[in-house]
Amino acid sequence: MKKEAQDETGAISIQVIERMVSLLDALAMYPDPVSLKELSAATKLHPSTAHRILNDLVVKRFVDRSEPGTYRLGMRLLELGNIVKSRLSVREAALDFMRALHRKTHQTINLSVRQSDEIVYIDRSFSERSGMQVVRAIGGRAPLHLTSTGKLFLSIDDPKAVRAYATRTGLAGHNKNSITDLSKLERELSMVRALGYARDNEELELGVRCMAAGIRDDSGKLVAGLSISAPADRLQEDWVEDLITTAAQISSALGFVSQQDGAT
Repeated sequence: MKKEAQDETGAISIQVIERMVSLLDALAMYPDPVSLKELSAATKLHPSTAHRILNDLVVKRFVDRSEPGTYRLGMRLLELGNIVKSRLSVREAALDFMRALHRKTHQTINLSVRQSDEIVYIDRSFSERSGMQVVRAIGGRAPLHLTSTGKLFLSIDDPKAVRAYATRTGLAGHNKNSITDLSKLERELSMVRALGYARDNEELELGVRCMAAGIRDDSGKLVAGLSISAPADRLQEDWVEDLITTAAQISSALGFVSQQDGAT
């Protein structure tokens, strides 16, 4: 009898949670305060049941009562959402997607962020099968203008900021393929904006080519770059689509919704 009572209590608790979630989901569909009658119809809950649960949600600030009989989502949800956002790491969001892209290409997959005039490698997925020695370890740095991810970040800077970067750094090169001329860099960045991804054609390291796509957070801000590095003779053009798709999946995991995804 005791076990049956416990099972019954557990089932009731789950049912209450499901009804709470259904009411919150219903409120999320409406931009303006919603009446109890509309919420009851949308959730198929009896008005008295919906009213009782809504009152509890109002007490806990998950729901606000705008006027007598009308409800909207409460500020407590925003507070919790901001906590989740602050704890969400781009590295954590990217890791599984990076591993999947590595399994598909068998090449080194890099995750990098911008710090001032450099990119910093914050994670990498690779194996001996890639046929390429990883020169820059996690935490390593490289100039923006010599890397595919760095070019992504420079491509969103305005022309004045790009010129200031060129002045500060002198556009120092590492080898004969490095872009060391401002006009050439500006043409390269224009191409990046047009294509939606960037390349490094042995500009940082001879024998290594890269391609990178951007990762955006829920506000649309470019927060990281995802890149494929491979021996120069092994980089395949058909990886571009996989790269862009993977970067978009990571962006989605961070809460980014593209205009295309949001279109109705």
